[in-house]
Amino acid sequence: MANLVYLVPLFPLIGFLINGVFWKRMPKTLGGVIGCLTILASFAISLGIFFEVRAAGFQGPVIVNLFDFIQSDKLYIPFSFQVDALSTLFLLIITGVGFLIHVYSTSYMGHDEGMVKYFSFLNLFIFFMLLLVLGANYLIMFIGWEGVGLCSYLLIGFWFKNRDFTNAGKKAFIMNRIGDLGFLVGMLLVLFNFHTLSYHSAPGTAGFFEMLTAPGSAIPASTCNWIAICFFIGATGKSAQIPLYTWLPDAMAGPTPVSALIHAATMVTAGIYMIARSGALYSLAPMTLNIVAVVGLATAILAATIAIRQYDIKKVLAYSTVSQLGFMFLALGVGAYTTAVFHVMTHAFFKALLFLGSGSVIHAMGGEQDIRKMGGLGKHMRLTQITFLIGCLAISGIPGFSGFFSKDAILANVFTQNPVMYGLGILAAMMTAFYMFRLYFLTFNGDFRGTEDQHHHLHESPAAMTIPLVILAILSIVGGYIGLPEVMSEHNAIDTFLAPAVTNFGEHKLVPATEWGLMGISVAVSVIMIIVAWSVNRKPAFAVNTGLAKILENKWYIDELYEAIIVKPLAAISGLLDKFVEKRGIDGVVNGVGKTVRWGGDRLRLLQSGQVGFYIFIMVLGIVVLFTLSFFWIK
Repeated sequence: MANLVYLVPLFPLIGFLINGVFWKRMPKTLGGVIGCLTILASFAISLGIFFEVRAAGFQGPVIVNLFDFIQSDKLYIPFSFQVDALSTLFLLIITGVGFLIHVYSTSYMGHDEGMVKYFSFLNLFIFFMLLLVLGANYLIMFIGWEGVGLCSYLLIGFWFKNRDFTNAGKKAFIMNRIGDLGFLVGMLLVLFNFHTLSYHSAPGTAGFFEMLTAPGSAIPASTCNWIAICFFIGATGKSAQIPLYTWLPDAMAGPTPVSALIHAATMVTAGIYMIARSGALYSLAPMTLNIVAVVGLATAILAATIAIRQYDIKKVLAYSTVSQLGFMFLALGVGAYTTAVFHVMTHAFFKALLFLGSGSVIHAMGGEQDIRKMGGLGKHMRLTQITFLIGCLAISGIPGFSGFFSKDAILANVFTQNPVMYGLGILAAMMTAFYMFRLYFLTFNGDFRGTEDQHHHLHESPAAMTIPLVILAILSIVGGYIGLPEVMSEHNAIDTFLAPAVTNFGEHKLVPATEWGLMGISVAVSVIMIIVAWSVNRKPAFAVNTGLAKILENKWYIDELYEAIIVKPLAAISGLLDKFVEKRGIDGVVNGVGKTVRWGGDRLRLLQSGQVGFYIFIMVLGIVVLFTLSFFWIK
């Protein structure tokens, strides 16, 4: 089955081409069916590959060479895919959750004139993400890396007639280009120092990881650190970490299913995948791992503080995503790669559930996203309320839900490395429980605070939207049981599955009493913050924010700071360059040459008078000049 892995990205590519070429003439229903079936076909093949990789006799990784991509005297880079436990797990997440989002979109986007074009973009997004995780070398990963950046621009600004939406798409595209430059420099450093971009050895290729870990290899620590730092810069852009995180909340401008796809199953997980895939490199770069951990923790806390005072339902979830990504990078920074990947999986379930649940709410509210104008929706949308509650319980780390197992595994690994970081991680977890249940109570409990017209039209969403919610809710409950901690089970399924592909670095075991104690602390603080959120928002009063609350509502003024110290100075410099260098310099020279030639032509054409005597005079004058020049030349 692994030899058929090329079909996994091929089906979404076919769906993109069909819907993209015929989007103006194709019926909406047919476009939706094609978009969904192509992802379902990819999921079916991914499932077959998963069972093959999971089988006891699997010898991985399997490298599937499709064709020679770049070949020269000293460089050979094939267009090849790598099938192992890590890529297979991501295949299931991308195609499985992606399929549910596609199904949801058939109803959510059903009345949009560009629905077929939307599905073509959605298919292309899945294609590039599959390319990213399947590539057997960094170049193929980079192609997918750039592709998801392009698709995010297309989908965030999908409703391009709104200038704010197109600006949000441009912001995402530009900020990702900054990070991508770091990734590109890292690739060039790998190529310069190791003469390969392939992860593992295959026929005709050398293996970067084998060179790093070969006995007796004398790779300077500085080389590994520089490469790892450059890769991490790329990851901060794609996975929205400080300082390149501000594009992700603005990405809410796109349709809600796009937000679910970006935040849960595709783009923002690329940075975690890349670092987990490069674990052999980061294990030799402990300084960079410390940077990863510090940036991840700082991002988790910063984003959580902002989420506390947001009122746009999607903005709360967006900053929640940034914070959870910070937890994943914190896990990577302490060397717990499989734990980070585990949280990627559980997060994909409950964050897709929460975003699609918010879409159901927005759909019922006629496009309204301000939670101050909601309230009491649970009476009219019982299924959405229940599934949204499950998502909130999961992300808050309540026992029995998937987020409990993955979040506590991260905190336990952090505790073994740095108790101070553990304490700050608990602080971020506390804020997570508070802002998520603040969102839940303000949306579904209490009295309705919207208009009479909105109240009249409140209704549960159609089946195409609620069935994916139910499936994701189930996954948000059971998804964590494949990663039971050692104190609960001797067999951790996800660690065992990922072990051949991902090697953890720096993990330490905890005595059972300590591990139970850490779980008790995290659960207790989450429950306390849920109670606080209920108490504070039981009878909400939305006064004008002042002091710290106003700062948090304005997102610590980070966007304004970037505007003041980066955007405006660059715009001023660009204006000067345009005025003096471009228009007066380059254009002045170029246009000056043209004007000179034209002026000369205007004068020379006066010599064509039509008088024969004048022409004979010019001819004689020319002969005299030629004789004179010849005389001096011979002499």
